[in-house]
Amino acid sequence: MSENPLADELPMFFRYHGLTYRVDGTPEGGLTGHLLNLRTGRIDEDASHVHEVLFAMGGDIAVLDEAGYVELTEIKRSRALHGDGPIFALYETVQSVYDKATEESRRLGPEEHAMLRSLWTRTFGLWAQEFARRDAGQPPSFEFGSLLEPS
Repeated sequence: MSENPLADELPMFFRYHGLTYRVDGTPEGGLTGHLLNLRTGRIDEDASHVHEVLFAMGGDIAVLDEAGYVELTEIKRSRALHGDGPIFALYETVQSVYDKATEESRRLGPEEHAMLRSLWTRTFGLWAQEFARRDAGQPPSFEFGSLLEPS
């Protein structure tokens, strides 16, 4: 049995005050957290909310499955970040699906939901690749900004 009683349930995903938060195990058997930062688009390590998300459920904190975590992360990024490049082209594709359904006064169909989940998964992966590239000292492959920061 692992030292961490939650080890088999990790990672755990949450909506935390409108952002996304992920709880992971540490090599020492403890817990850490990662919070979406809409100023940078990154998912920053921030363990300060771990106990709150685990023990203060309800209201502004809710459990998500991994797909819901990815979707909410990407919805938040798509609304807060702007720029050029493949990620933003995919965000435009997503918005066009929503716009078409609104124009036709209908809800999204199962095929559209599946396509959007696929696009969110793709953009989530592209952000991870981009930040890994930048963290390794490589130049950015595109530029972007946040609507939360002055231009």
